[in-house]
Amino acid sequence: METILVIEDDQAIAMGLEKNLRFEGFGVILAKDGQSGLEAALGKSPDAVILDVMLPKMSGFEVCKALRKHDAKMPIIMLTARNQEIDKIMGLDLGADDYITKPFSVAEVLARLRACLRRGKMAGEEAGGEFKFGEGTVDFAGQTVSVKGKDVEISLKEFDLLKYLIQNRGKALSRDQILNKVWGFDYYGTSRTIDNFITRLRQKLEKNPDSPRHFITMRGLGYKFQE
Repeated sequence: METILVIEDDQAIAMGLEKNLRFEGFGVILAKDGQSGLEAALGKSPDAVILDVMLPKMSGFEVCKALRKHDAKMPIIMLTARNQEIDKIMGLDLGADDYITKPFSVAEVLARLRACLRRGKMAGEEAGGEFKFGEGTVDFAGQTVSVKGKDVEISLKEFDLLKYLIQNRGKALSRDQILNKVWGFDYYGTSRTIDNFITRLRQKLEKNPDSPRHFITMRGLGYKFQE
């Protein structure tokens, strides 16, 4: 049984999510503030986290940032009552895998949760050996990335994007193609999501991020990965 940690201070929302998640066969851990939620995430190692942005003691952004320092691959879905693009970008930049704006349907949460869990499983199950480029090494089976032999912290979504680019190296990919393949057709993000993730990969894996050799911008289209 997969266990989901729900960090939400609105009791009605938390209980509603718990009821529906248990009905769908998931185990559920509840936390009503950011501090206890982070402790539960680190101490109980859930399979995924559903994380509200506006929380007592620690905000969802703070929890996400702290959690990513300890676990780069645990799926995190953020919930917010706000409908501003900057909040979504901030959450994704801090390592969240998906973002849902309140009010939402339980069916949407379940669909996005299953998609995150599925992507994690597929990435973990695929055997692909290692791929080397520049000073970087990607271990597909272990889902790890290193530069000059030193491990690089990388989120599950960053790894998904990197893997997709490598699998299609040499091809010019549009932002819509990347969004659909890496985030899924039901994702309502914008092209800025891709731009921000590419910037992060450049900062972590390029020798000179300001003059990238591997993550190439295709003006008016999207990006291309080259060895």
